[in-house]
Amino acid sequence: MKGKRIRHGLLAAILISITCPSFAELPPSVYEARQKAAPESLKIEILRVEIEPGEQSDQQKVEAVAMVTSVERTASELKPDQIINISYIITDRARGYAGPGEIPLLIEGESSVAYLAKDENGPGYLPVAGVMSFQNF
Repeated sequence: MKGKRIRHGLLAAILISITCPSFAELPPSVYEARQKAAPESLKIEILRVEIEPGEQSDQQKVEAVAMVTSVERTASELKPDQIINISYIITDRARGYAGPGEIPLLIEGESSVAYLAKDENGPGYLPVAGVMSFQNF
């Protein structure tokens, strides 16, 4: 009887581990540190969002155009009412993926905070606080 219970318990544990996703998200302190270290801390309004296929089949390239509505700090001397480009990649992860969350898709017409850095390889900006690049704690 005892061996049967152990087998049932083991079977239940296996089924739960297979069917329930597990996520190993970074601790909030990591995102808070990234927000505090971001060269650009802004409030923005999203004017346009374009999504294209990425370099890999499970990726999408996001290109957004946003208007700066206010500036908390800026390393690149941004001003309110200035238009900026924001670029980043979203990767479609398999169910149960363990790792940091994806940067959310920006939505036209919405306003949010933005923690960014100037793209050294292009004319725009890149999110620098991962999944928390466009929201506060």
